[in-house]
Amino acid sequence: MKVAIPLDENKIDVCAAFARAPFFLFWEDGKETVVTNPAAEAQSGAGTQAAQFLVDNAVSVLVTPRCGQNAADVFTAADIKIYKSEKVSAAENISKWQEEKLEKLTHFHAGFHGHA
Repeated sequence: MKVAIPLDENKIDVCAAFARAPFFLFWEDGKETVVTNPAAEAQSGAGTQAAQFLVDNAVSVLVTPRCGQNAADVFTAADIKIYKSEKVSAAENISKWQEEKLEKLTHFHAGFHGHA
């Protein structure tokens, strides 16, 4: 099962903005890989583009502080589970997810539509 978390520039902390995060952490079977988010600089539709990037990379779980409705719709269609991250490092969020201590993210914002 592959888990994705949006990362800040330091590649350690969870980024508050899912779609505009500069990086994603992919975690699978104890192996971590940091990848550049190709949607971070998109003119528009960053949420949908970032969501499709995760779908294309066979992600099963997303851990994020928030998510827009358009991206959430992509995740729902792809059967990707979304959990709300806590204000700790990405690695600590992975541990909390493994221990089933993260809540599912159920409230989605309308999106920022051109505003970072």
